[in-house]
Amino acid sequence: MNATVTGGAGFIGAHLVRRLLQEGVAVTVIERPGASLENLAGLDVRVFTADISIPGSIRPALEGCGVLFHLAANPRLWVRDRDEYRRVNTVGTQNVLAAAESARVPRVIHTSTESIIGPSRPGKLCNEDTPACAEDMVGPYCLSKFLAERAACEAADRGQDVVIVNPTIPIGPGDVNRSPGSRLIVDFLQGRIPACMDCYLNVVDVRDVALGHILAWRKGVSGRRYILGNQNVTVVELLKLVGAICGRKTPRACVPYRAGLAFAYLSEFVADYLTGREPAATVTGVRLTRQMAHMDCSRAVRELDFRPGDIGAALVDAVLWFQRREALGGQVAAQAVA
Repeated sequence: MNATVTGGAGFIGAHLVRRLLQEGVAVTVIERPGASLENLAGLDVRVFTADISIPGSIRPALEGCGVLFHLAANPRLWVRDRDEYRRVNTVGTQNVLAAAESARVPRVIHTSTESIIGPSRPGKLCNEDTPACAEDMVGPYCLSKFLAERAACEAADRGQDVVIVNPTIPIGPGDVNRSPGSRLIVDFLQGRIPACMDCYLNVVDVRDVALGHILAWRKGVSGRRYILGNQNVTVVELLKLVGAICGRKTPRACVPYRAGLAFAYLSEFVADYLTGREPAATVTGVRLTRQMAHMDCSRAVRELDFRPGDIGAALVDAVLWFQRREALGGQVAAQAVA
């Protein structure tokens, strides 16, 4: 069996590649020009460089492909060039699906996101059938991923074999580019969170997400979406767990929504017009605190036999990895490692 993974050097992608290799699957990774391949060091994979925003660019990499995992996307909640979301996340997905259809790839697993699910009604869990429309999307990132998932659903409606997975917030080692969950952990380890905006999150071990992709390939139903998540927590509860691991106190002050939103607008203005560096807070991130809700992940459990493990182990491994890689302060408690 030959598998192709777009975005295979990313956080989830690299864990998926390792899992596929462990199961004896030959892997081709498609990455954008100039992408860091740090996560693939020492792995026996073929690397194909292509810009998915260009139609047909990945077609040569799909000869003999038995399954295509499409993870390539810009997952950041801020980029200076906002149109990059459309080019990479939406148009890129359309191009990947078209290339897979042209190459007659038997099955495509499209990686979407939980941030486009919902919002839910008060007192109810979000699930794969919670209705949402483009007008519900918070910011250009979410809209681009919503339209990408719509393209995947439309392809499935036309007869292409496409299964959709919606990972929640992945936690664990190896997040070179710092997704939002990892950034929260690093900022906390560095003492840069004196106060926080509390909201609900669903977190899951990134290694379980990788396994969930493989289960979706083997057991998923074409045109169906599966939330790959685990534990519903608040931001404060999550930071308490991290604090217990590394011996840091959890911030007690809570930032009001309007104050947080104003700070995010200011941060993005500075990033857009002065520094070009990622802002301290993003407007999309703050607005999502009003929308994120508890997730019902039972469909993946029932239909895929997806059974994620303890999130505590993922947090310990994430803290240890960031401390080793970036020489962060703090010590991990012995009982946490045990």
